[in-house]
Amino acid sequence: MAIRLINICGARPNFMKIAPLLQAYRAYPQIEPVLVHTGQHYDENMSRLFFEQLHIPPPDINLEVGSGSHARQTALIMQRFEPLLEQYHPDAVLVVGDVNSTIACGLVAVKQGVPLLHVEAGLRSFDRSMPEEINRLLTDAISELLFVSEPSGVENLRREGHPEEQIHLVGNVMIDSLRQHLEIARRSDTLQCFHLTPSQYGVITLHRPGNVDHPDTAREIVTALIELQHQLPLIFCIHPRTRSRFEQFGLWTLLSNQPHLQCSEPLGYLEFLHLLADARVVLTDSGGIQEETTILGVPCLTLRENTERPITLTSGTNRLVPPRRSAIITAIQQLDQITRPATTPPLWDGHAAERIAGVIVDYFQGA
Repeated sequence: MAIRLINICGARPNFMKIAPLLQAYRAYPQIEPVLVHTGQHYDENMSRLFFEQLHIPPPDINLEVGSGSHARQTALIMQRFEPLLEQYHPDAVLVVGDVNSTIACGLVAVKQGVPLLHVEAGLRSFDRSMPEEINRLLTDAISELLFVSEPSGVENLRREGHPEEQIHLVGNVMIDSLRQHLEIARRSDTLQCFHLTPSQYGVITLHRPGNVDHPDTAREIVTALIELQHQLPLIFCIHPRTRSRFEQFGLWTLLSNQPHLQCSEPLGYLEFLHLLADARVVLTDSGGIQEETTILGVPCLTLRENTERPITLTSGTNRLVPPRRSAIITAIQQLDQITRPATTPPLWDGHAAERIAGVIVDYFQGA
């Protein structure tokens, strides 16, 4: 029996999760994948680069929704996705992660009676001020199959009352991509381009509203970075929205004129992976980077009060650091205390996508 499966990707973190799934489907000729790019990621050139580097085929459909407020973006995705269900009559819709595309397409699917499959289910920060936490909770509540990346996700879903047969601990598809591409990434000339020496620089990414939308918090972080760059060269891969906020708060000119702090546009997947792999430390508020640095063994300072990925704290090199100047400086001084654990998280072995594809086939063959 054929299984027509619509796969949704919308923003950069989704691309690294969709890529290994599309590869895994090839072992199952009964799966007929349809790839829908919602266009939530508004940088067309960067999207294209990620697709090329991760060997993702061109999407069958691009909804081209662009950026916007949460309400506008979610509504537009729903409006444009609904006719596709009527056109393709899928057996299921698969969504990944926690972006607006995830919940928007999920709602449309279940209201049309189409089973929803959620990859990266069960992660919880228990902080509902984060838009991603709302997306995660709602998507899990309406999903038929819940594919979980770490044991805490299984515990969270059980506590929320999800039936055991829906929950599948499969590992981490983002780590599938990392393991597949790390050797290739390390062949890039990224470090030479930025005049960096392996293990002697830090990488920074910031995009969470809690860090970049509040002038006082943003100033605390920027002040810390300006101090740190005298001790360790830094490269800041700066999100367009973050730059806009820093300009608004009068921080951009200050930040971009430091002698040992380079500000870069967002990089391609391979270039950024190379930066991460050879860094002395990473400062971030990204969920995915917490996971990647766990496998790479690179110290990660997550500038947040909480994380939805607690395994990166217990089985990784991640530490939570409040986004305050004094806390960041202290954490950097204690870097030598962050060591790589002897074991990696269970099932983060590069085969998560294969497990997911097998569960999907078993689910429909047993239906």
